Amino acid sequence: MSTEVRTVTEAEFEDWQRALNTGFLREPVLTPEQLETRRRQFVPGRLLGAFDGDRCVATFRSFAQELTAVGGAAVPADAITNVSVTSTHRRRGLLTRMMNLDLAAARERGDVVATLIAAEYPIYGRYGFGPATWTTEWSVDVTRAGLDPRWAGPEDGGRIDLVDAEDVRKLGPELHRRLCRLQPGAVSRDELWWQVNTGQVPFGRSWTEPFYAVHRSASGEVEGLAAYVSDDTWVDKQPRQTADVRALIATTPAAEAALWRHLCSIDWVTELRTGRRGPDDLLPFHLPNPRAVRVTTQADWLWVRILDVVRALETRTYEGTGSLVLEVVDPGGLAGGRFRLDASPESVSCVPAGGAAADLTLPVEELSRIWLGDESPVRLLALGRVREESEGAARKADALFRTPVRPWCPDVF
Repeated sequence: MSTEVRTVTEAEFEDWQRALNTGFLREPVLTPEQLETRRRQFVPGRLLGAFDGDRCVATFRSFAQELTAVGGAAVPADAITNVSVTSTHRRRGLLTRMMNLDLAAARERGDVVATLIAAEYPIYGRYGFGPATWTTEWSVDVTRAGLDPRWAGPEDGGRIDLVDAEDVRKLGPELHRRLCRLQPGAVSRDELWWQVNTGQVPFGRSWTEPFYAVHRSASGEVEGLAAYVSDDTWVDKQPRQTADVRALIATTPAAEAALWRHLCSIDWVTELRTGRRGPDDLLPFHLPNPRAVRVTTQADWLWVRILDVVRALETRTYEGTGSLVLEVVDPGGLAGGRFRLDASPESVSCVPAGGAAADLTLPVEELSRIWLGDESPVRLLALGRVREESEGAARKADALFRTPVRPWCPDVF
């Protein structure tokens, strides 16, 4: 019997969820309460499944998202998640069929890019995705950090307060919206995100209520928020507790520094694990002894697939001034073509280049890597992933696309 790939109806959602859990090697059967919570993610037309007879054997879900481009503008994105293929149906092209359907629909809707967090690195490049942001996790040996133990709070008139989950649901969304206007690579959060990540809506996983610390400026404006938990470890009557940061966002350097200082000054905590941070996070240099900080994870994070080259390149800003003709190769047939980019700090134009000679030829996945400014076209040239058609084109592209601050996506989806 042939396997049918199609959109999933609400009546099929339970079978789809079972297939998803099976694909991720989780307990396949959900409780009625867990299933009802998961149903809140059901959006007609945005769930795909592969069905062998009446059994779902592969899953795929997308949802509407906004992604912050360089310069702070938001672009509509097709966020992809819940991708799985049951082990009995691997290597039959099911993911390719679902991906092609979803990306075509996203392009038709007018989404500028598609995004995902890749569970496995080798899969998504063949669909035009490239790793556009990276993430770093650090561990801080608080006892070696060299901080003054007499520190009692910010010295600039700001303050740090502990708040409850209900306060976070009120204060957090606006703070995050302000962060998104500042941080390339950040993605939008809906109401369900805040409910799930503050424990209001159980999502089929154990929940430990964290502590929430809010930073307020001298004028009383909320500028930062941290959520963290701690274990309860003692050795020979001495506290050896580890605090794990679940999230820390801030809209000013002062707020971010104050929150890290607060976390490193909590009595009994001897180790601080930062959670996922931007790879150029300033945390180590907020400490008198940066050697007290060690990297525990360094990995690709947000993957981007450009669907509309003109809108993607015209939405972001550029530090330098220059013109380039880009030959974008897209076997998927969604975003290929030849485009002329004219950019400066004051204005940008991207138009089809017609018969103009190309300066740089690159696959769409490589353009997607450099779009947020984190990858160097010069590096890609050295790796043989882009091709210069005119001498020095990679350096010109590097000067246009690279940014002084690396993009960062705080979220997983």
